[in-house]
Amino acid sequence: MEESITFAKKYLEDLLSFFGLNTDVHATHDDDVIDLAIPSTHLNGFLIGQNGETMRALQYTVSSALKTKGHEYYRVNVDVADYKKQRSLRLAEQVKTWAEQVKKTSDPMELKPMNAADRRVVHQVAADFGLETESIGEGRDRRVVLTPADGVVTEEE
Repeated sequence: MEESITFAKKYLEDLLSFFGLNTDVHATHDDDVIDLAIPSTHLNGFLIGQNGETMRALQYTVSSALKTKGHEYYRVNVDVADYKKQRSLRLAEQVKTWAEQVKKTSDPMELKPMNAADRRVVHQVAADFGLETESIGEGRDRRVVLTPADGVVTEEE
């Protein structure tokens, strides 16, 4: 695992240097995922991209390099200036509001499409509030449906 972490850290630092950013990436691991944290810089917006797209591209690139070089561990999570952490906290707060609404009305709620990391947050927080969740759709259209845990769904006719 240490060899994979070292490779991923160095690879990302080298990649960032192409953008003129010489910074030290903080690398840790959780289970089989390598977490790479890029500190806050003047290039935050550029590195994060619209809705985190550039950050996910960096993540994919590092993961692909690990796979290509035959490393055993190649699941990678890249975060720029704690963007993902802050985003998941904001989303968790929103899920609480949605959970209260679903419990109050007993009506299922279909959320807008979101990426896998956001869906994971929704599933975890909704479960804490006693709701059932299901991911539906394919690809970029994949979204979560929140339903009351008792399984009773009221449908208006």
